[in-house]
Amino acid sequence: MELKINNQQKQFDAATLTVQALLDLEFPNKQNGIALAINNSVIPKKEWDTTSLSETDDILIITATQGG
Repeated sequence: MELKINNQQKQFDAATLTVQALLDLEFPNKQNGIALAINNSVIPKKEWDTTSLSETDDILIITATQGG
């Protein structure tokens, strides 16, 4: 499956992915401080396990960082 994530094309071996599976691949050690939108619609964290992705989706992932 090829997905557009943060304006970059990325290839994944899986035929289907949920939002949570994608985040597990992209951020294996980070599950807090992440916001995700698909096609300009924010997906609540409680829906990550049940939201499936398709190759036409435009995905934006934002991670919180510490700083001053």
